[in-house]
Amino acid sequence: MAAAPVWSVDPRTGKQREQVAVEATPAEVDTAVRAAYAARDTLADRTVRAAFLRTAADRLEAARAALVEAADAETALGPVRLTGELARTCHQLRAFAGIVDEGAFLDVVIDHPDATATPPVPDLRRHKVPLGVVAVYSASNFPFAFSVPGGDTASALAAGCPVVVKAHPDHPALSELVAKVLRTAAAEHGIPEDVLGLVHGFAAGVELIKHPLVAAAGFTGSVRGGRALFDAAAARPVPIPFHGELGSLNPVVVTEAAAAERAEEIGEGLAGSMTLGVGQFCVKPGLVLVPTSTSGDRLIGSLMDAVSKVEAGVLLDHRMRDNFVAGVAERAKLDDVESPVTPGAGGEHTVGAGFLTVPAARLSTAGDHDLLLEECFGPVTVVARYTDDSEVKAVLSRLPGNLTATVQLSGAEAAGEGLGASILAELTPLAGRVLVNGWPTGVAVASAQHHGGPYPATTSTSTSVGGTAIERWLRPVVYQNAPAALLPAELRDDNPLGLPRRFNGTLER
Repeated sequence: MAAAPVWSVDPRTGKQREQVAVEATPAEVDTAVRAAYAARDTLADRTVRAAFLRTAADRLEAARAALVEAADAETALGPVRLTGELARTCHQLRAFAGIVDEGAFLDVVIDHPDATATPPVPDLRRHKVPLGVVAVYSASNFPFAFSVPGGDTASALAAGCPVVVKAHPDHPALSELVAKVLRTAAAEHGIPEDVLGLVHGFAAGVELIKHPLVAAAGFTGSVRGGRALFDAAAARPVPIPFHGELGSLNPVVVTEAAAAERAEEIGEGLAGSMTLGVGQFCVKPGLVLVPTSTSGDRLIGSLMDAVSKVEAGVLLDHRMRDNFVAGVAERAKLDDVESPVTPGAGGEHTVGAGFLTVPAARLSTAGDHDLLLEECFGPVTVVARYTDDSEVKAVLSRLPGNLTATVQLSGAEAAGEGLGASILAELTPLAGRVLVNGWPTGVAVASAQHHGGPYPATTSTSTSVGGTAIERWLRPVVYQNAPAALLPAELRDDNPLGLPRRFNGTLER
């Protein structure tokens, strides 16, 4: 049987543009993984590794015009958004290069023998080493930042791990172009191009997670797809870490005092956040708790005005469009659900933004309205109107894990008066990032960032954004009483590499 073709599709028309590749066979997946595995030692030199990451960023920037054009043709996300995303991706690569240079991620700890301790301490030297080949599953909604050159790839390469990427079917042509850029950058530093593999096809993704030489995986996508791969990773003869980002409702609580103080501002901000990128951000606010008061009504009025002005947009593919239209229709027909601005089909290939309202009491106990507590991908949010604080707590107590949780407070509450601290305490168990008087869309690439959360937001406690994302692809190793001549350079007493470390209990920098 001939391999299935992989087509580039225009989401604005639903028409095929060009055949890009063919779906990888099990034998081709095996070849890609084994080639990546064979290249792993070429990443051992941290200086070379960091230079490769910087060159990759430089080459991506040099190809910006062609890459943005290709990305827009396959995603309809627009040149402005895509140019910014590519800049973020290049910044991320350079940030990881800096982390590799610094070396603190190796967590070097050296303890000399201490016969007086109870029990006695032998000579112990600990650092972290790369896991091996990492499988990366690209996301649809970030064709640069969470795809072939994105955070999973960048952090894995920074850790010293070769990568095999399963391309997303929504942007296969772009995936091929970007992979070529990264491979060229690798070759400039004497690293085999196979250090970055690329495969296409659903079956190839399944084969990839099962391959015995794959040591870990990173995924961004749906709960259904991510859970299937997570289960497959755990069911292997040798289970492997699976760092998956699956789904998130990203709740927002608006206090009565905040609504009274700035209802219009909050309504406009919510409209901008929930419709950004046609509502296709993993941190889109999908549930907003608003008081049933005059101030809450003002907020709803502001939200109506702002959302009504948003033009219909194109989702990443027609399957997502169909799911969005069906999803909002199913939610809108539930009892006591209203549509002040009706979301749904905006045309043959577009969708219109909108929002639904429901009494918060409908969400405080299990029932048909639980559907409103599930993520709906696209430009829609659910506004739950609450009568008192007990209803807020009841709804929050029923929410699954999230990437983010947000509270909008008044000036006095933000200064420590009233409900601020208690609401933060309610939100903290729900999410990996808790925001005050902001909006969750927009995830800064910074050392302190955490992009993760309790299941089903993610399948691990790690982050996929920020410097500590590198930790996912490393494991600690301790050498006990190893002769100095046999020790890795990172663990020698004289510290020839100048690494930050903890030496006999003292932190050295």
